[in-house]
Amino acid sequence: MSTKLITSTQNSIIRQLTQLKDKSRERRKTGLFLIEGIREISLAIKGNYNIETFLFYPELFSKEELNNLITRDTNTIEISKEVYQKLAYRDTTEGILAVAKNKDHSIVNLKFSNKTPLILVAEAPEKPGNIGAILRTADAANIDAVIIANPKTDLYNSNIIRSSVGCIFTNKIATGSTSEIIDFLKENDINIYCAALQASIEYHTQDFNRSTAIVVGTEATGLSNEWLESSTQNIIIPMQGEIDSMNVSVAAGILIFEAKRQRGFL
Repeated sequence: MSTKLITSTQNSIIRQLTQLKDKSRERRKTGLFLIEGIREISLAIKGNYNIETFLFYPELFSKEELNNLITRDTNTIEISKEVYQKLAYRDTTEGILAVAKNKDHSIVNLKFSNKTPLILVAEAPEKPGNIGAILRTADAANIDAVIIANPKTDLYNSNIIRSSVGCIFTNKIATGSTSEIIDFLKENDINIYCAALQASIEYHTQDFNRSTAIVVGTEATGLSNEWLESSTQNIIIPMQGEIDSMNVSVAAGILIFEAKRQRGFL
């Protein structure tokens, strides 16, 4: 394994990687993205992501540690402290970064091994922190898929990778328009339970043992009419305080774990 050394932040490779970190347009154009941290990189490798290049700062991450991480012949670049600080969001990510290839998350590619899948659908989530929290919840519950309808944020945004603590790599994820996803769910005979205030009944009264998609919207606008018109049943989490909504990732967690409880996994 040969290793290149780069010490200047003005190096053309580093400038390109900086664009990759900061610009979704660059990620879309190249089909590549940047991963930071040993846990996140390890999960990406386990999730069968293609790692094109490893970059390491040897004072924080040794070449021996790198050799133990690498599973096949891959480009490696030793970087200086200045370059590492240019590319990294955090100082606590052990001095290791990787360039990986995107996966195709088109809804048409989504397949299930479970005959009665449990799916979480999130419509138009914008905040990377919420998306990351949703992915962590989905991983914790080991559901069959997360589907993002009308995505507003690039999935490989560094903030999503970081806030999901790498769970973007552990979940089966699909994206598509609301219409495409509704068609997919109906074609696969999957019941649609929309978290909504209108015409709703309490969530725990429903049977989630069958093929189930739990659909959540944004806290600001909720779900679009298209979802509400296609819903098998609208569901609501009863609340005792003054407000009638909660953080989308919290609501998703409550609903998903009720479904898991009904399925005997809790």
